[in-house]
Amino acid sequence: MTANVGGADKVIRIVIGLALIGWGVYAKSWWGAVGLIPLLTALVGWCPLYPICGMSTCKAKTAK
Repeated sequence: MTANVGGADKVIRIVIGLALIGWGVYAKSWWGAVGLIPLLTALVGWCPLYPICGMSTCKAKTAK
């Protein structure tokens, strides 16, 4: 499991995740639990859909 979620992507996922969770609490809806998905993928640094799509927002590591 190689990291494939970059810095800006992590920030966006955290903001969206917290917003969805906040909305779920405000609306008293279990749909707010969907916000856990972007939040967890940001905290772990790995998105399971990115390898399927051949994507990565993580900067490539360069050899020194």
